[in-house]
Amino acid sequence: MRSIIDLSPLRVSRSFRLFWAGTSAQSLARQMTNVAVLFQIWDMTGDAFWVGVLALVTAVPMIVLGMIGGWLADNFDRRVVISVTTLGAVIASLVLVLQAFLELNSIALLLAIVFVQTCFTSAGGPARRSVLPRILPDRVLSAGYALTQLSFQVAMLLGPVLGGVLIATFGLGVTYGVEVVGFTLALLGIWSLPSIPPEISVRKFNLQSVFAGIAEVRKRPVLLGSFLIDAFATILVMPIAVLPLLNAERFLNSPDMLGVLLSSIALGGVVAGAFSGLYSRVRRMGILQIVSAVVWIACLGALALPVGLAGTVALLALAGAADMVAVVTRGTMIQLSTPDELRGRVSAVEQVVGVAGPELGNFRGGVSASLLGLGPSIIGGALAALAVVACTYFAIPAVRDYKLESDSV
Repeated sequence: MRSIIDLSPLRVSRSFRLFWAGTSAQSLARQMTNVAVLFQIWDMTGDAFWVGVLALVTAVPMIVLGMIGGWLADNFDRRVVISVTTLGAVIASLVLVLQAFLELNSIALLLAIVFVQTCFTSAGGPARRSVLPRILPDRVLSAGYALTQLSFQVAMLLGPVLGGVLIATFGLGVTYGVEVVGFTLALLGIWSLPSIPPEISVRKFNLQSVFAGIAEVRKRPVLLGSFLIDAFATILVMPIAVLPLLNAERFLNSPDMLGVLLSSIALGGVVAGAFSGLYSRVRRMGILQIVSAVVWIACLGALALPVGLAGTVALLALAGAADMVAVVTRGTMIQLSTPDELRGRVSAVEQVVGVAGPELGNFRGGVSASLLGLGPSIIGGALAALAVVACTYFAIPAVRDYKLESDSV
């Protein structure tokens, strides 16, 4: 039974329980919205280039506002930061609903709304990521992160399928409306948190203070190597932007099938999350992340082959399982290695790598697929990513040698 997901964080902390429930609802709604935005852009343009542009529009605020959000998380009450940014995201969701019901069909407007909403969610992201160490005991912290990642994977699994069904049945406006409900439930969970003021506040807003998280990562080879592996594994092989093209070429451009393909990645993540005890207690976290990255890259590279529907779903699911393991290992190393006064800013670096990195990968994938075609885009990215992982393995041995202390597992 040690391999089954640990539910103890839900039992020991009411704040975590409500915050986790609200965040889970928000994640599910956002995955449904992601499908709606992808489908609306593809329906208006029929060009993978614009899907790539969407990824760039979301990546830029994730990088810029994410770093500023890290400074906010380390200098202000984290509950307040999350509340304000979530309220802004709710307003952006309401505008998404309006443009859909009014059938404005403006690619510029749609991209602008997504950009504004991403600004708010990115600014609040580091505060969200750094809340758990303040509301959970150290002994269940790793289990708390596993639960958080599991709920995200469940949202990725169910959200695209439900989004595809809602789009086909009720249209884009109703689908976008679900996100308003999700953000509202998230707010209720946020307001259940205790006040989380900074333990040490500098309140000095300058480049050195904002980018202190990067300086901290650079001082620690283990974190630097971990971030490099994750960044290039996603930038060079992230598959989301090419899935609409793959769906159009192989599966008749069905919105329901697009939802199935998007959910397949999460299917593997959910299975891996349900058995997180198999790897969350492993001491060799560094080598485990490296192996997970190789599996992720190999599976996504194999999508260039004509493997049929079953093979495509299986490869995406196995890639999702590998990603789940990689995220848990990286998150555990970060939280156990970073002092609280820098957690927000180091979490901002993690957000850039873990969230903006995939969006940059989708931009690369969408543009390269538009210019080179599906197969060359996938194969080229996979070979480059494997080369980066190999270089990191040999150039930064601290990653492959990293072990958790015995009292942390």
